[in-house]
Amino acid sequence: ADIAYLRSVLPSTTEDAFFDYLCTVDASEVTVTSVPEGSIVFSRVPLLQVKGPLLVVQLLETTLLCLVSYASLVATNAARFRLLAGPEMKLMELGLRRAQGPDGGLSASKYSYIGGFDYTSNVLAGKLYGIPVRGTVAHSFIMSFRSLEEVQPRVLSPLAGGEPVDLPSLAESWLQRDFQGLLDTYCVMRSGLPNFCAVALALHQLGYRAIGVRLDSGDLIQQSKETRRVLRACGAHFQVPWFGSIPIAVSNDISEQNLEDFIREGSEIDMVGVGTNLVTCPLQPSLGCVYKLVEVNGSPCLKFTEEEEKMTIPGIKAIYRLYDAAGHPFMDLMALENEPSPSVGQELVVHVLGRRGEATKVRPSAVEPLHRMYLRDGQVCEELPSLQEVRSHAQASLNLLSCVHRQLHNPQPYPVAVTEKLHLLLAELQQASQ
Repeated sequence: ADIAYLRSVLPSTTEDAFFDYLCTVDASEVTVTSVPEGSIVFSRVPLLQVKGPLLVVQLLETTLLCLVSYASLVATNAARFRLLAGPEMKLMELGLRRAQGPDGGLSASKYSYIGGFDYTSNVLAGKLYGIPVRGTVAHSFIMSFRSLEEVQPRVLSPLAGGEPVDLPSLAESWLQRDFQGLLDTYCVMRSGLPNFCAVALALHQLGYRAIGVRLDSGDLIQQSKETRRVLRACGAHFQVPWFGSIPIAVSNDISEQNLEDFIREGSEIDMVGVGTNLVTCPLQPSLGCVYKLVEVNGSPCLKFTEEEEKMTIPGIKAIYRLYDAAGHPFMDLMALENEPSPSVGQELVVHVLGRRGEATKVRPSAVEPLHRMYLRDGQVCEELPSLQEVRSHAQASLNLLSCVHRQLHNPQPYPVAVTEKLHLLLAELQQASQ
């Protein structure tokens, strides 16, 4: 059926031999090396390298770019939020309603989890990928109840056992004791917070523990502080020690700037839900991944352009990450595949991309080959990691970065370099192209 469709859209002069070839194409000669999933990769460093018959690897171009680009973009965006939030604050992905369709929504849930988010509201992503699920309470659900008489069932048995109790009536009795869920469907301080406290205390009386509140509009910082003050006062007054530490979650188009404000102004927020600004990546709507030919029939080739950052690095390459004495990566190094691997303590002569001038000498305290062989002759040759393992690898990689490279404002550019031999090849091909 696929071949028949291609015949219908390609020119009638297309040779039958082309369609016959497509019927026999397989990946038995394709080899793929790649950085492990969850690795940090910098500009100009190949994410993966594909070897095989030219037509076959050309057929893979669009598929690979589609799989890699959005995934890397969302994981990177999520990692930025995680770096801002720090290790303690919980992050929820709430972006399904604003995602690029259902497939984009699933991808966003999966790769934001890799980037450091703790939970997703996407139940299907929870089922398919094992991501911890945390739901939200809809305003429409709260508004659908006009009175307590509509609440059914009304009774709840105490956790320790015993006769069922009318929970709405019990909550109402707590409201009458003069003290100050989703709190802001109507008004946080006048109705949301008092009602939550009443229900939470009624649940406590029956042996249960409320899991938290969510703020979704207004001045979230000030509201979090006032909510925490009331929860602490309520817990002290009624001698419920855990009440003052009930988690406070916030949402409402949270951006990186909002998150910075929360931290700088000392909010009482424990959990942040991010939707639109996570899955649509407004700071950079797309990631410029490219797929370029670097060698054909044993001959290195070069895409030559006046824009240096768009110029490809020729030849089949080996990629190394160099570490300093403190254990931080300080440079990624590209070498030709047939060059010997750099050694620990060895002085290396390198040329940093984007820096015109003399070569630089470096001496790494540790050397890590970045690429692994995942597909050899069409067969998967290394066990693929679980999603949790990928997430752990991503967070460990982020933590290894020096703060000067990890900071989100005015970071120090991370250097990517080539060996002397690769530099000479690049210069030779540039000269031949002029």
